[in-house]
Amino acid sequence: MQTSSIPEAALPTLSKLGNPIIPDNVDVNAIVSEWLASFATYASGGDLEGVLSTLVNSSFASNLFKPEGNDAPSNPSSIPVYWRDLLALTWDFRTFEGITKIKDFLASRLSSAQLSNFKLQTGVVDPELQRPYPDIAWIQFLFTFETAIGLCSGVVRLVPIALPDQELQWKAHSVFTNLDDLKGHPEKIGALRNQEPNHGKWEAARKKEVSFEGREPSVLIIGGGQSGLDVAARLNTLGVSNLVIEMNPKIGDNWRTRYEALCLHDPVWYDHMPYIPFPATWPVFAPAKKLANWLEYYADAMEINTWTSTTVLSATQDAKTKIWDVKVRKTDGTERVFHAKHVVLATGFRGGKGYVPTYPGMESFKGRILHSLEHNKATDHTGKKVVVIGACTSAHDISVDYADHGIDVTMFQRSSTYVMSTKHGIPTLMEGRYSEVAPPVEIADKLSASMPNLVLAGISYRATKTIAELDKEILDGLNARGFKTNMGYKECGLIPSVLAKAGGYYMDVGGSQYIIDGKIKLKGGTEIKEIAEGGLIFEDGTQLAADVVLFCTGLSDPRHTVRTIFGDEVAEKIKPAWGVDEEGEINGVWADSGIEGLYQMMGNLAMCRFFSKHVALQIKAIEEGLFGERYRSAS
Repeated sequence: MQTSSIPEAALPTLSKLGNPIIPDNVDVNAIVSEWLASFATYASGGDLEGVLSTLVNSSFASNLFKPEGNDAPSNPSSIPVYWRDLLALTWDFRTFEGITKIKDFLASRLSSAQLSNFKLQTGVVDPELQRPYPDIAWIQFLFTFETAIGLCSGVVRLVPIALPDQELQWKAHSVFTNLDDLKGHPEKIGALRNQEPNHGKWEAARKKEVSFEGREPSVLIIGGGQSGLDVAARLNTLGVSNLVIEMNPKIGDNWRTRYEALCLHDPVWYDHMPYIPFPATWPVFAPAKKLANWLEYYADAMEINTWTSTTVLSATQDAKTKIWDVKVRKTDGTERVFHAKHVVLATGFRGGKGYVPTYPGMESFKGRILHSLEHNKATDHTGKKVVVIGACTSAHDISVDYADHGIDVTMFQRSSTYVMSTKHGIPTLMEGRYSEVAPPVEIADKLSASMPNLVLAGISYRATKTIAELDKEILDGLNARGFKTNMGYKECGLIPSVLAKAGGYYMDVGGSQYIIDGKIKLKGGTEIKEIAEGGLIFEDGTQLAADVVLFCTGLSDPRHTVRTIFGDEVAEKIKPAWGVDEEGEINGVWADSGIEGLYQMMGNLAMCRFFSKHVALQIKAIEEGLFGERYRSAS
């Protein structure tokens, strides 16, 4: 089978479903009501076989699955059917592919979860027949339900099944279940916010709270970027005491001190933070320093307890009590050891050092060698010849800045890059979820999370082809200049590249045209042999003079920070952060880190917004004695 066929295998194409004919007047509401009523009855009664009967299942698949060339599934004996659960039933982030794994999971959790009170969710997003492609049709709808301890929600996609001499059936191709809140422990927001007047006492109370004099936080959060602030804000609304430790002098400095030309490539609709959305005047693509100021404002407005200019020196865990002893030092030299039950590591990818490859002769170079983390602004190198090593986001941003300031800059491309314009790519990938007229971000987040990453790969595989066609002029122009492009991770474009590699791509906001026009010079097609006194020497014998060599070559393993703070033993035991496992879930973050009481929190603004609540809910559940056991598969 061709590699390109693998992502498509997850898609419920009509040919795999018996080529059903969908009536023009299909009654979506009636179909959804009937399905949800059956599902609710079976689920509430703990009827495993009943629940399975509402899903696309293997007995049906064994009759219909036939190899179809590039559309053939990797396992012809099973129909694509998925159940993704975020904490609601598994106390973990799990995606089950295939009826066998779903059956094992439900056999373990269905009865004990005590599912009840199923309700169709309508109003903002109603049940809808969607046709993402001519050969794909599903009815998407949202619902709410309860477990013994939680208030939950879900998203289902029903696909049409044509069986000989039978009426058209609608079965679930994907089910998503998500823990929204803990019963009896709602977020103190809206009608539950503090309603008492405060005359002249607030400032003193805040100073006392932030000082943590004579008391300990339940949660210590290391890192005051968006990931740390989001978790802190979530914990605040749940009444869980927490403190953010930030090494920089000011909140937001993790963005403020980056290179001057840094600007977000994600749009504003995708980037809102919990509880306080960006104002309607906020630019679609925020400059880094503007975002930095927002983070500082956010921490103040959300009354997040922060200690800035404070370094975490070490963290050790008592083997019996599981309490963390975390030693910190302020810039004035004072030290304190906190005793916290939970530690959230929110230093992100930047927690690792900048990765700089080693080349012969580097020590003899007469100019300056630096990583993008050390770079400030283009004018620092006025009149110099600059070579930027790398061809992804930072390399483009920095090279454009050099070109705009009339500085001689050459980009050295080591390997091919996935390029997608924001003009065409963002609307294609985010249609119906994140845009000026999309549903509220809370709903958009659930719709996005409800698509198992294994299925998303198939959708992205097709979307990537569409985007490439729309971007043809740019891609042809780049290729003509010698810039090598690819179709992303496993030819699935941007999103799988982000999930699997957290790099290897450029969301084009104009930098590609600089390369096409020759404003940014390009070098590629060979490897660096050595760095000599005056520049770079390549394997093909060519040379490139340079005064500055700037590496945009990514970051080292985030485990570097773990090792520095927690020591070798924890660094060896903790799960790798990022990349996808066999279920399509991201490794080691937001849920089970592999170390009790330690959570790894990272991601872009949208991921941090959504998953910060899951981190906070896990901690709150543990604090209240409600946390169950993480589900472990039988096999």
